[in-house]
Amino acid sequence: MAAQLVSAFIISRLDYGNATLNGLPQSTLAQLRRVLNAAARLVCDLRPRDAWTSALIDLHWLPVAARIEFKICMLAYQSLNSNAPAYISDMLPPVSSLQRHNNLRSATSSELSVPRTRLRVGERAFSSAAPRPWNALPTDIKRAAALLTFKMKLKTFFS
Repeated sequence: MAAQLVSAFIISRLDYGNATLNGLPQSTLAQLRRVLNAAARLVCDLRPRDAWTSALIDLHWLPVAARIEFKICMLAYQSLNSNAPAYISDMLPPVSSLQRHNNLRSATSSELSVPRTRLRVGERAFSSAAPRPWNALPTDIKRAAALLTFKMKLKTFFS
């Protein structure tokens, strides 16, 4: 019961819009990590000095940084499978769609083109941030037939 309440009130707030948190410094993400750790302690009834990492594993909760990459990969999967709005799909061109890369091996795979950026802030933009974790995924995860299968494989990959 406590896990459901925490999931409804705390985890949902952590996950809301967390794709925008990509690229933030670890010091900023530490505050969110503390909230997630406190939620795990509350659900598992741990004392403040007890280890929280095993509690996250037992609850099947991903750490904050992995949650952010999970969300970004989910949006990339949905855009590649025509389940996302057009403005998101337009930001993620596959390598195969670029004329200058037609003879590369990556043109036949399901990789996304990573645009060049000049500033660190540009690397946080979705069009630049989404291809990096997507291209790092194994091919069997990228080619999952259904969204639920993709989610399960992706969560296992990040665990």
